[in-house]
Formats: sequence, structure tokens, C-alpha cells
Amino acid sequence: MTLEQKIGQFFFPAVFINDTEENIQETERLIRDHNIGGLTFFHSRASAATNYETKKKVILNDDSCQRLKELIVRYQKCAPTPLLMSIDAEWGLAMRVEKTPQYPYAITLGALPKSQSHLVYEVGKQIGLDLKSVGIHYNLAPLADINNNPNNPVIGYRSFGENKEKVSDFALEYLRGMNDVGVLGCLKHFPGHGNTNVDSHLGLPILKENLEQLLANELVPFIKGIENNVDSIMIGHLAVPALNEGKDTSATLSKSIIETLLRKQLNYDGLVISDALNMRSVSDLYEKKGQLEWEAFNAGNDILCFAVNVREGIQEIIKNASPQRIEESYNRLWKCKEKVGILNENFNFIQNSTINFDFDKTSELNLKIAQNCITKIKDNQNTDLVYSAKANNSLAKISLYKNCDNSFFKNLSPDLSSPEFSFEIENEISMTNLEENLKEFDTLIISLFVPKAKPLNNFDLEDSILEFLKKIFLSKKCILYVFGNPYVLQVIPNVTSALGIIQMYQDFEEFQQAAANQLLLNSECQGTLPVTISNL
Repeated sequence: MTLEQKIGQFFFPAVFINDTEENIQETERLIRDHNIGGLTFFHSRASAATNYETKKKVILNDDSCQRLKELIVRYQKCAPTPLLMSIDAEWGLAMRVEKTPQYPYAITLGALPKSQSHLVYEVGKQIGLDLKSVGIHYNLAPLADINNNPNNPVIGYRSFGENKEKVSDFALEYLRGMNDVGVLGCLKHFPGHGNTNVDSHLGLPILKENLEQLLANELVPFIKGIENNVDSIMIGHLAVPALNEGKDTSATLSKSIIETLLRKQLNYDGLVISDALNMRSVSDLYEKKGQLEWEAFNAGNDILCFAVNVREGIQEIIKNASPQRIEESYNRLWKCKEKVGILNENFNFIQNSTINFDFDKTSELNLKIAQNCITKIKDNQNTDLVYSAKANNSLAKISLYKNCDNSFFKNLSPDLSSPEFSFEIENEISMTNLEENLKEFDTLIISLFVPKAKPLNNFDLEDSILEFLKKIFLSKKCILYVFGNPYVLQVIPNVTSALGIIQMYQDFEEFQQAAANQLLLNSECQGTLPVTISNL
């Protein structure tokens, strides 16, 4: 390869599964003309994380997965050098692609006891197998961020929690699972995005910690990863003035953070990838096209993820970078391509024409995780209470944000039949009617299916729901099952007045089934809250 062709290898532009033919042909020209090293797949332009301004509606497409596989074959066929296909699939392909296997969020896995860490390994392994089946060999996951800020708008449920040892161990298990089936992993977002209250898609978070504090907490999972030869580390768009001569420069553009801290002090010689260069925290910094790409490369990144200005970026790097530095980055990427076998002459990019995911195996794994992560936050003889209320015809079940035809109720009904009520968005039954219907019951099983995983706008809980819960916890014997982000408990008024609180983390069918069995059998709960909830 010429020096220019080697530089092309550092560029991983974004591609969109549901793009137009015109867009696809433009990507093919980029691949052919500039010998780019890989691609990073997203569902559609409307689904990209920076699409906050336009609020474009994501149009779902049940054929996305087949289309993804076909695009990968098409792009590989026109590539002068085999492409390393990447995707951000933290909880599986389902994060980006419809009708594909979905696994629990990291916060759910973080609730597992350490004795069940093999389940995290299995998640990594199954995600790896799913990715390989469509032709992807590089997952930009998992997070090594320690979520020690409950107001974090973007990390939260994507982190294994606030315990640095558990985050380290579980991230390594996830990575090992992927590696064992031939898929590369990535620890992110160095030097740690957990203790921030700004979304780096929209602005630049600033970490106030000094090096000593970071070494004692945020950096621990990354150090463990380096000791275990992690494939790659993603640099976050966040500033750490204490490491950067007091300047609010994004870590992605900071030599002192990448070259000095990560490379020299922590002795990491693996692949370094930037966070997406289209994110608002860095994308508008330079008027000249290609300047951002050069600055990111110059700071120490080997791969430029979601690089927008490929042609101009290559020219800036060839004009400014030393041949030695280019060679170092090229060799790191080449090793990763060799590791997954895509450089082998007999490597088959097409594989099977049909996609056969093992949904049964996914369901079996999700059920095991559900059974082991159930977290009993409060218990005043929940099971005795509901059976007694049923005997007195004073028990009712309420489902918030799902109708009564849910798996939780279905699994409870044979042994614990009672009147059932629901409140959904745009449901005809008003909250007033619901309160009226509940007057004759003194014991309630409340299932809260949290609408959103992110904390914005109180997880999208309506004020009427919060007001209802505030009153009902004080006037009735309530047992609350939370199917969603545990941080939601911080926004529910009077939640500590509930007689029972069980945290379930996900609303998957398997989690609803496990919750029902736990209530009926009064079984032990193995899970522990992976984060601190301030009002409990």
C-alpha cells in the first residue's frame, strides 16, 4: 500500500442500513477511491444519536437485517482491502436492527451476583455469534464507564453500575465471550463518562477529577482491560482539565490524555478508536474540512469513527503526519483484522444466504438472567399479603403503560386471580375512573412498565401517573414491581410507603414471567441494586 492508502484504513465512516441507492453508491465510491478500513453501521439517518434537532421519525423496516447482510456483502465486494465491519450493539443487534435478538441492558447484568458472571460471558458470546452471522466482526461495546452520577443523561442503564470491581469484571466477561467466537470488543468511553451530567452527543461534559482520583475509580476498568489485552479502547468526548493543562479540550483531541496517559502511563499499545466525530461536542470545532479528522489522529486515535470528511481528512493527515506514526496506527488495525480472520484468502464474507438467529437460546439466557437479577428492595411479607387479600376479595392488579394482556398478569392469574386494571398512554380510561374502580380494594399489585430507559422528562412518566402513585402508596397496601431503569424510583413520590418494592430492570416476557414466579413462590431474590437510589 501507498502511504495514502494506509491512511485510508483509519477511516470508519457511518453507513445506514436503510439508506437510498444514491447513498449506497457514494459509500462504494469512498471504499474504492480511498481504501477505507471499515464501516460503522446504524439503522437510518433518523436514528443517529445526533438527530435531536430535526426530530426525524425513525421508519421501521422489518427487512433491515437481511438488508444489512446484503449491504455488507456488497461493500466487501468493492473493497480493495477487506473491511472491518463494526456496529454499536451493546445489548445486541436489536439496538440497531429490528427483529433480531435482544439481550438485557448492562445495568440489568450489573444486578447479577458475581457468582453468576458467566451469564455476562454468555451474553457477550451470543451477541458475537449474532454479529458474525450478518458479517460484523467488531462490536463497539461494552461500556467500562462507572455510573456514579444518577443525573447522567446518556450512560445510566448502559453501564454495569457504580462498583468499579464489578464493572471491571463484567466488562471483561462480556469481552471474553465475544472474543471466544471471533468478534472484537471495545471498552468505552476513556477516561470515563460515568460521572457527567451532559450528553456528549449535544455538548462537552467536563470531568472535575484529577489523575489520582481517576486512577482510584474511573480508570480501574480500563486498566483491568489493558492487563487483559483488550482489543480496543474508545476515547470519549469529554474534557478533563486536570489532565490537559487546565484546558477544556475533548479527550478525543487531547495528546496528553491519549498519548501521555493511555499510551505511556498505562502502557496500552492496542487499537484506539475515537467516539463518533459527528457528535456536537466536537463536530463544529473546525471550519476547515478534514481538520477535525487530522486533530483526532494527531491526538493519538488510530480509527476515526463516523468520520464525515474522508477525502479531506486523508489529505490533512498525509500533509501533517510522520510516516512512523502512520505505520504504528496501520499496524495496530492490521493486527485486529488478522485476529478475526478477514484477511485470509479463503475467508467467506457471504456465509449463509439466510439468517438463522437462535431466538430460543436468547430467551433461555434472558430467563436465567431475569431469575438471578430480581432485586428485592422492600418486602413486608408480599406473598402472604396478596394471598390473604385474594381470599378476602380485596386484591386488584394494576398495569401502568401496558395493557392487562401482559405476561406478568398472565403468569399470576392461575394462582392469583383478581380484577385487573390498566392505564396506558392515550387510553380512554382516565386516571379518575381508575381511582374510582380501585376504591373497593385495599391491596394492590402495581406493575410499572417504565416508558423510557433514559431519565429525560422523568423517564416519560406522565404527571398524572406520578400523582396517582403518590396518593395510592399512602392510601392502599401496595406492592410495586418495576420493569425498567431503577433510577425511576427517584422520581416516584412516596415510593418508600409501598409495602413491597421489587426491581426487575427489563420488560421482556422472560422478566415478567420470572417476576410472577417470584411473587407466587416467595422465592429468594439474588440480585442487588447496581447503583445507589437516593430516596431509598
